[in-house]
Amino acid sequence: MFSKPHCPVIAIEEHYWDEELAKTYVGGEAGRPGEQQKRLYDFGPLRIKEMDDVGIDIQVISLGAPSTQKLPAETAAALTRRVNDRLHAQVGKNPQRFAAFAGLPTAVPEAAADELERCVKELGFKGAMLHGLANGTFLDDKKFWPIYARAEQLDVPIYLHPALPQAEVSRIYYDDYVKDFPTVARPAWGYTVETATTAIRLVLSGVFERHPKLKIILGHLGETLPFLVWRIDQALKRPGQKSLSFRDIFCGNYYITTSGNFSNPALLCCVMEMGVDHILFAVDWPFVMNPPALEWMQTVPLSDEDKAKILSGNAKRLLKM
Repeated sequence: MFSKPHCPVIAIEEHYWDEELAKTYVGGEAGRPGEQQKRLYDFGPLRIKEMDDVGIDIQVISLGAPSTQKLPAETAAALTRRVNDRLHAQVGKNPQRFAAFAGLPTAVPEAAADELERCVKELGFKGAMLHGLANGTFLDDKKFWPIYARAEQLDVPIYLHPALPQAEVSRIYYDDYVKDFPTVARPAWGYTVETATTAIRLVLSGVFERHPKLKIILGHLGETLPFLVWRIDQALKRPGQKSLSFRDIFCGNYYITTSGNFSNPALLCCVMEMGVDHILFAVDWPFVMNPPALEWMQTVPLSDEDKAKILSGNAKRLLKM
């Protein structure tokens, strides 16, 4: 029988959509089924009811993919500022239940760093969320490093969220099966490959050597990387390669969430590799609904103290809530 948790619950990958931003994208990731779309635009009774039904106290709200990652440079900064201001207004209507991650105009990285600072210092946002490639460029590119420098300076995390793979990648990897299994290019596999690749590239890029206190969040229990961390680390230490400890960086600078991956074996792997202090609760609402996430947490074979860390304690510490 389902019972609500006996500790606060903070869910940190919970999405919404902005009407002005949605109009700039025709179809693609912005096109959602009716019920899902209704939830993405809701900040009132429906969202709150579905939180209350399962005992979620706070949602940290962020844009759904592709967020502001595909905006042209000439409009990105101004439009993203308006998007963030509207999200701030919605959070301000119910600050006891909502917090926010900023969208950033990555087409103009210096402006993105400034927007991150504005959102944190003036609007009270908890960090930022980036979605997939930025107009076709991986986010480890050095032109984006001003964003990471500012995040380190502000001591806020950057959440790396999936988005659709490049069209050519989708064609080669997934088109044989996407008609019968449309999610194979999305949450079933394509999203994971894209986001895990970005996370690995960030480590290889040297950004953590330059910014050792930078904090990165990955959803979906780390996009398979906790399972693979030993092998990646060992392979990168074979002769003939630049000196690097993938394990130290990944397990030290990365945090992961439970969004859309409610598996006890997978969670225990993450705890064993990264430690429970680096795991935070999330649902991935409304792409995943709230009840399975909370029902699952009742079955997790961890102590009540560790469950409380995952459900809210770690988020309070990392996001200063």
